Amino acid sequence: MRAALLQMTSSDQPAENLGIVRQMIDDAVAGGAGFVLTPEVTNCLSGSRSHQQSVLHQEADDPTLSALRDTAAQHGIWLSLGSLALKTTDTDGRFANRQFLIDPKGEIVARYDKIHMFDVDVTPEETYRESDGYRPGHEAVVAETPFAVLGLTICYDVRFPYLHRRLAKAGAQVLLAPAAFSHVTGAAHWHALLQARAIETGCYVLAAAQTGTHAASLGQSRRTYGHSLAVSPWGEILADGGTDIGITYIDLDLEKVAQARRQVPSLSHDREFDGP
Repeated sequence: MRAALLQMTSSDQPAENLGIVRQMIDDAVAGGAGFVLTPEVTNCLSGSRSHQQSVLHQEADDPTLSALRDTAAQHGIWLSLGSLALKTTDTDGRFANRQFLIDPKGEIVARYDKIHMFDVDVTPEETYRESDGYRPGHEAVVAETPFAVLGLTICYDVRFPYLHRRLAKAGAQVLLAPAAFSHVTGAAHWHALLQARAIETGCYVLAAAQTGTHAASLGQSRRTYGHSLAVSPWGEILADGGTDIGITYIDLDLEKVAQARRQVPSLSHDREFDGP
């Protein structure tokens, strides 16, 4: 299976982003991809809760989700929407950061709500409180496809190895890690974290990323790191999208998963131990 990682600079205007991602999917299919992956918050990257309230929708009414389901069916491809920002019925008004896996008929076969919220003080000037606007998910998700078993994660989840180990032990062969990673923490940790998750699990890791400076109608603009990555089950970086908008291709070979796990079968070497 040829996978295509789309690297975007999403604005806070969903209709504008939809036009861009549809064209990129067309281009990825022309490049031979049967599995296309988009980054986190494909539809709207914004730090303004009031703006999000004015432009976002609930899942059942979301125009981006509807249009991209149609696009997947039109091309007959598997599509991972790294995540969409969506309204919920939560009484506190918080949104969902939700990933979708869509099959070649345009049907949703898996959903995953981001579990770990990015509540950090990277620098005095760069702070994030994702949980102020988004409510965390509570369920890990694996999805079977004809070409691989996929484990679904989003961005900050990459810092929590136990989630990825659970996914791998539940059968995942390919871990998805769509992101809108901070430029500062990306430069320090992005490559190492994704390589570590691949090495620990013997999985491919596919990470479609947001990149560059994101236009904002309200609030401050935001800068993301880019570098969409495909990492082998042995931890090798097979492809790096750099910092430009574009498409990164990778051909998946599940024998590489089996080989890595034969060489270092750490998933079967758990032991109970005493202590804190």
